[in-house]
Amino acid sequence: MERGASQVNLAFIAMIVAVATIGGFMFGYDSGVINGTQKGLEAAFALGKLGIGINVGAILVGSAIGAFTAGRLADRIGRRNTMIIAAILFLVSALLAGAATSSAIFIFARIIGGFGVGAASVISPVYISEVTPASIRGRLSSVQQVMIITGLTGAFVANYVLAHTAGSSTAILWGGFEAWRWMFWLQAIPAAVYFLALLFIPESPRYLVVKGREAEAEQVLTRLFGAEEAALKVSEIRASLSRDLHKPKLSDLIDKTTGRIRPILWAGIGLAIFQQLVGINVVFYYGATLWEAVGFTEDNALQINILSGVLSIAACLFTITVVDKVGRKPLLLIGSAGMAVTLAIVAYAFSTAVTGPHGGVVLPGHNGLIALISANLYVVFFNMSWGPIMWVMLGEMFPNQIRGSGLAIAGFAQWIANAAISVSFPSLAVTPGLAITYFGYAFFAFISFFFVKAMINETRGRELEAMEG
Repeated sequence: MERGASQVNLAFIAMIVAVATIGGFMFGYDSGVINGTQKGLEAAFALGKLGIGINVGAILVGSAIGAFTAGRLADRIGRRNTMIIAAILFLVSALLAGAATSSAIFIFARIIGGFGVGAASVISPVYISEVTPASIRGRLSSVQQVMIITGLTGAFVANYVLAHTAGSSTAILWGGFEAWRWMFWLQAIPAAVYFLALLFIPESPRYLVVKGREAEAEQVLTRLFGAEEAALKVSEIRASLSRDLHKPKLSDLIDKTTGRIRPILWAGIGLAIFQQLVGINVVFYYGATLWEAVGFTEDNALQINILSGVLSIAACLFTITVVDKVGRKPLLLIGSAGMAVTLAIVAYAFSTAVTGPHGGVVLPGHNGLIALISANLYVVFFNMSWGPIMWVMLGEMFPNQIRGSGLAIAGFAQWIANAAISVSFPSLAVTPGLAITYFGYAFFAFISFFFVKAMINETRGRELEAMEG
């Protein structure tokens, strides 16, 4: 049995993890809501392919800045306070994006939302890792990805219902406003819930120790693990920080002995970038547009998005049950192999596309079905592996002294890669085309397998104070 396991307050831990992962839900909703609004944006702001890419990708610029800033901010003002700021940003962005009267205002609103997404993406996992027992840390940290996918699926369902009710995403719905605007405004409800719920959870005990507030840290740890374990934990955290007798800073990422960037940071950056280079957010951001491009109706395309979301949640739930038994690295390897194969099949199916009788693109024979099944299998492989595991590992793999800084850099890299893939997709889908673009994603999935083999060390069951790098 894990030390002090009998005193663990699982109900309290579950409550604060549930609150923290609302940030994941907001991350998912804010990322997925754009999927069903692109026709509305195109009509309202007279956008071309490049314009759509910029409007869709605006959130990613904000997310990169938000992730980098939040990692540093969390070391200064705390994990909980940083999440509170993110909740406010989500609320402002939702209201402003829906009310936007120009592309410039919309882009500004989405950048604000991106600040919140970036902050939530890196701070929620680290907060969860710092308040949960090592024996179930993987399971509880994986809840973040479940909530991200739930947010995505929630956005897909909301988009479908609103568009279906109005007749289309560009039709007038309530109050004289188009359905696509209500897709953004609906996000204000969970944003407000997130803000209020954060007021009732404690600060991370590891942050409190760093700030010299050990009595407060011990109080929080007592509520989490019991009095005896709390005293031991405070001593262990203090000891893990004693090697660097200063406040955390970015220069801690440089190894004092070699003068080079710590290998653990390269591993974190690699995980973050490869998670995006396999093209997952092309499915989440452009899914409706993608399936319409190969012959599906708007209504069917939005339903396919919902199917992808449900499968994603199921895959994440599977990971929750096995991540602390099987480990992180094996799941990453399985995911890389599965994604490489399924992406290659999708690419092959798209390579057979022909012009239909009405001038649109269609996939002959059963190739449309093959593309659909393979794309959803790809989504399953991603969400049983790289989807949750990347965030689990970034939240736990860095030593205490560099956790905030490491997350800042890795999170920034993740969102820059996300932006590069997402903004480039509309143009790449035309030239060189969907087939070659998806073969490219398959190639990166293939390479990621060997990256994991060489660079990633297993963290299952290890205390955060034992992490090295």
